[in-house]
This record gives sequence, C-alpha cells and structure tokens, in this order.
Amino acid sequence: MKTLHLYLTRQVLGTLLMTVMVFTFVMMIGSVTKEILGLLVGGQATLGLVARALVLLLPYVLVFALPMGLLTATLLVFGRFSADNELTAAKASGVSLVSLITPVLILSVLCSAAAAYINLDLAPRCRMAYKRLIAQGGLAQSANLIPERTYITDLDTNCIIYVGKVSGTNLEDVLIYEWRDNKVESYNRADNGVIQINTLQNPTTVVLTVVLSNAYSVSVRDGSSIPQPTPYGNIQFEYTNAPTRKERRSVDISDLNFRQLREELDRLNEQMHVSQPVDKLPTEALREQMRKIRNQKKPDITLPVRVQLHRQVAFSFACIGFTLIGIPLGIRAHRRETTFGIAIALILVVIYYSFFILGQSFDTRPDLVPHLILWVPNFLFQAVGIVLLWRANRGL
Repeated sequence: MKTLHLYLTRQVLGTLLMTVMVFTFVMMIGSVTKEILGLLVGGQATLGLVARALVLLLPYVLVFALPMGLLTATLLVFGRFSADNELTAAKASGVSLVSLITPVLILSVLCSAAAAYINLDLAPRCRMAYKRLIAQGGLAQSANLIPERTYITDLDTNCIIYVGKVSGTNLEDVLIYEWRDNKVESYNRADNGVIQINTLQNPTTVVLTVVLSNAYSVSVRDGSSIPQPTPYGNIQFEYTNAPTRKERRSVDISDLNFRQLREELDRLNEQMHVSQPVDKLPTEALREQMRKIRNQKKPDITLPVRVQLHRQVAFSFACIGFTLIGIPLGIRAHRRETTFGIAIALILVVIYYSFFILGQSFDTRPDLVPHLILWVPNFLFQAVGIVLLWRANRGL
C-alpha cells in the first residue's frame, strides 16, 4: 500500500507541477501582452521593471492556475492509471479506491490551504503592488506628462511649469513659476533637470518630483525681482499629475485582502445604521416622514463587499472539489491521451467559474443572494465527485 501511495503521489505532484507551469505561463502571456509589453515596446519600462511586475503578478495568476493544474493532474494521472489496468490490479489485490486515493485527497487539502493564503492575503497585496508598479512605469514617459514648449497650468499645486526640451526623464531649459492669490511669488530657472516618479498607496496617484540642476530662484515682491541663489545649485518641486486628479477613484474592492474587506464591511455597516433618533426631530411631520423613510427598503451598500469576501473564501475550496470530481472522471474516461484530459479539465473549469461570474454580476441584487451563488460550484462538484467516487469504488 505504501508503494502505491508513493507512486500515485509522485505522479500527481509531477503532473501538477507541469500543468501549473503551463497554465501560469499561458495566463501570464495574456497579462504581459495586455499591459506590460506595450510599456516595454514604447520605452516606458525597463527590463527590471518588467521582471518585478511578473513576480508581483505571479500570485494573482496562481489563484487560477493551481486549481486548474490540480484538476488536470488528477484527470491525466488516473486516466493513465485506469487505461494501463493498474487500477484493476490494485483492486484485485484487495485495495479499495478510497484507501488508494487518500494521499491525493490530503494533497488537495494542502493545496486548498495554500490557495486560501494566496486568495485571502498574498494575491490582493501583490496585485496592488503590481498596479502601482504599472502606473509608475506607464507614467515614466515624461513626454506624455510634460509636453515641450508648453505652459502647464492644470497642476495640483500652485505651480506653472515650462520645459524647452524633454528627453525621457531628462529636461532642458526648465522654468517653474510659483503663484498664490493669482499673483506670481517667484520663478525658478534651470538649464536642465530630472523627473523622479513616486507612486502613493493609491495606484492611480503618482507624484512627480522635478529636480533642477544649476538652478536659481527669483522672488517677486511688490513688483520687484530679487535674485536668490539656490543652495548647492539644486531645487526640488513636487506636484500630482493632472490626469490623476481628473480621474480619482478609490481602490477597487477586488484588490483588498480579507482583513481589509472585513474592515470595509464594518465601516459600511456603521454608515448604514448611523442616523438621528426620530424622537429628537423638531416637528411631528418630520418624525412621521423619517419613520416612512426608515420603513422603506434601503439598498444594501455592503453587498458588493460581502460578495468579494465570499468569493475569496469559496474560491479557496476549488482544489478539493476539482480533485473529488477529477479522480472518478479520469477513471471513467479510461484514456491515456493528454489532450483529452486537458479538454475535460477546461470544460469543468468553465462550468465552475461561470457560477462566480454569475454571482459577481448580481452584486447589486440582494434578492438573488449572490454571495450564496458563489458556494454552489463547491457543493456541486464535491457532491458529484463523492457520488462518482462511491460508484467507482463499488465497480459501478
């Protein structure tokens, strides 16, 4: 029995590693083509930035690749195990199917634990860091932010900037006006300068720091200009870029980890229940109107957050459901072909993920209980898998 357990475990682990690498590569290629490759070709990102982006993207991709890889591995391994009549030989020796697959079931539980850590904490944090890195790389092309020979006035700070020539992050013939109360207070001039980009916690907010070399500052007071040499010949200004200010938005809830989602849910619950006591309203008419408003059905603003919470937790159990249904289907298929196993795996993955897409699309419909829809594929796959395993163990 120990020899069979070790044999099956090695087969599943080896195939799992291969399939996870394949699915990870395929999904990474999609993300690279969509976001990173454009930055690299356009000269907006270095190879180092691309490498960091790929590392940060890896946990987010593993969320999907690990369950898919485990499903494919069980289909392929047990398909070959059945096609080579090894399962028949094991049963003839008095070994039941349930005892034979115990190590594989334990492996699925361990994979689910790893998936839970990735889903609930690691993937959201890496996704946020990835978005900040991509935003920084996308804004590194300073020619898109600071056009040549143009006075830029729509900045967040009281500055007007003019640059004679832009070459990457290098600037030439730089002039920066500082103004307050519609009056110019000072202007700063330099032969050249460098743009430094810093991304804040919000991935859509980027602060540009313009570092001027060989600069001097002139203060304008009462209509007179007073030259003031800048110490060390450098002067630094910070401002938030205009595109960021025009399109400010909060962090997407899909980028929050489990702890942050719980905090957001508590905050929204407090917001829904905070209200002025009816008895303290000044007139009876207002009190009656407030009672009618409270009796009306209010929209549940916490539902999208609850849906995301349930999605993270429910998705962590995908490995167990895929293993339970993959083993008997592989045995019943009785096929050695790799393409057949991958095809069955893709069909099952589409069925499984369709429930998650459906549940998330109803995150504004509390009457459809979308957070419970997310648990349907787990119960469905596990129930069907248990029935199929029971029938396969009985030889039906």
